[in-house]
Amino acid sequence: MSLLLHILFWVALVGSVTSTIYCLMVMAAAARFGLRKRREDSAETTFFPPLSVLKPLHGTEPGMERNLETFFEQDYPEFELLFCARHDTDEGLRLAQRVAERYPHVDAKFVTCGEPLPKFHNAKVYSLAKLDSIARHELYITSDADVRVTRDYLRRMVQNLKDPQIGLASCVYLGTVDGGASAGFSAQLDAVGKSVEMTSGVLVADMLEGTKFALGATMAVRKRSFQDAGGFEELGQFYADDFVLGNRLAAQGIGVQMATHVIRLMVQDTPFGLSFRNQLRWMQSTRRSRPWGHLGSGLTFAMPFGLLGLLWGLLSGHALVGVLWLSWMIVQRWMQAGAILRVMGDPDWVRGTMLYPIRDLLGSILWLGSYGGDRFYYRGKIYRLKDGGKVEAPE
Repeated sequence: MSLLLHILFWVALVGSVTSTIYCLMVMAAAARFGLRKRREDSAETTFFPPLSVLKPLHGTEPGMERNLETFFEQDYPEFELLFCARHDTDEGLRLAQRVAERYPHVDAKFVTCGEPLPKFHNAKVYSLAKLDSIARHELYITSDADVRVTRDYLRRMVQNLKDPQIGLASCVYLGTVDGGASAGFSAQLDAVGKSVEMTSGVLVADMLEGTKFALGATMAVRKRSFQDAGGFEELGQFYADDFVLGNRLAAQGIGVQMATHVIRLMVQDTPFGLSFRNQLRWMQSTRRSRPWGHLGSGLTFAMPFGLLGLLWGLLSGHALVGVLWLSWMIVQRWMQAGAILRVMGDPDWVRGTMLYPIRDLLGSILWLGSYGGDRFYYRGKIYRLKDGGKVEAPE
């Protein structure tokens, strides 16, 4: 029993120390990001080149109509909206066409690409390759269907490409569920995880070593950058094509940066099982894309070590110390979430902050689960992740 207590104590202590250090780093990175954001938000926007906005589509989902409308409502001098789905019967493509009818002044085009070729295991990249072939301009804004933006989105994102040395800029996002507090609990946890857990890691990495990756929800990117990273056929073999794109550009000395503009990533109100499976898929992808960084991220979670500290306290006769131990882990997760959500401008930051300790515990479970296998489920098919993040053909 004495040996077990010693093991519990030291594991809990080491994890508590590392997670506390990480929390302080996140708060410093958030302050750094906030200063840069205020500076760039107040700067005059003077760079308005023509843009091609590339939007791959596959099916539809609740809230997608409003997502699409925000792209037609952009306050920008000259841009084209390009949509691609696999087939002209795709419900997402048809929805985009109906929305376009309400905005006749916007230059919108709709194309199909058919089913992905065998070498394209990533269907999104296959659609991007088709859109690239018809785009009229050299500067792109790419965006997923679940992204919702403000009217100044194009103006803000394209400023990152004013420097010709910058080949790509992506941005962090606020996970958002339509319905807010009335949405399912699993969706709320998923949303706050996307907002806080993802952004925390991104901002700390940017503070320590600069940005050497990209977040694919939306990107401002030069046409040539896709070829510089190996071309669409090469990128289409990876699940995390955005990470690979940014990582390869950075390795070549091409500028990759994290924009200060913040978008909303709409999270579907799905049952817990489906939500868990979707989040686990991303964890599995991260483990394969950057294995050592993912392994180390296990020490950034706080709640599992707080619970181990509580267990140690109860078993060793130091119950009050155990309760205080867990309480500190909860407080530092509140500090982390509050710093991130406030600097990102989330109007509902208090609720997200209160929820985050539970999400932190769920995140640690997902992290453990990511080491359980190499297969994942996506859109009705089973895929296999290989070392380096490549995806094998679906079974």
